[in-house]
Amino acid sequence: MKKIIFATGNANKMVEVRMILADCGYEIVSMKEAGIDIDIVEDGKTFEENAIIKATAISKTKEAEGCVVLADDSGLEVDYMDGAPGIYSARWQGEDTPYSIKNQMIIDALADAKEEERTARFVCAIAAAFPDGTVTTRRGVIEGMIAHQPAGENGFGYDPIFFLPEYGKTTAELAPEDKNKISHRGRALEKIREVL
Repeated sequence: MKKIIFATGNANKMVEVRMILADCGYEIVSMKEAGIDIDIVEDGKTFEENAIIKATAISKTKEAEGCVVLADDSGLEVDYMDGAPGIYSARWQGEDTPYSIKNQMIIDALADAKEEERTARFVCAIAAAFPDGTVTTRRGVIEGMIAHQPAGENGFGYDPIFFLPEYGKTTAELAPEDKNKISHRGRALEKIREVL
């Protein structure tokens, strides 16, 4: 069976990716499962650049020979905070800072924001590096608002504060299969599935 190596150490993300790409005809493994342990400096200026950096670095390892490598870079853009945390979402306020604290910091930063100023979006860029050396990217976006308080136990990261007015829920309150249908990562992966 053809193999996809997905460039992440995030177990939650692997669960999502496997659900979304379940019937694509590839075995999907994480970097760890593929035996790849390399440090990659993500110094791109956009989500796409960072995804390409990760995908190409991993595709050059001997463990990735003959495999398709997928890498994503995703994050939360809060309009009231001039698009922050953006490409720094995972590292914002320190990589080891719990998301419960990061989420509260964003809510606090929007304390004086009017309701219509609480707009935000999740962005996900996925790069696919193929064995022949070609690389392509696809982007998925979901628009929403920053909630006034965290809600929901599903999802991870900023999901508890990302509110979807049309559902009346945060992405952390959605069932995983419902979230995957509409999420930024789900949308980007669906576009990559067409490429695969």
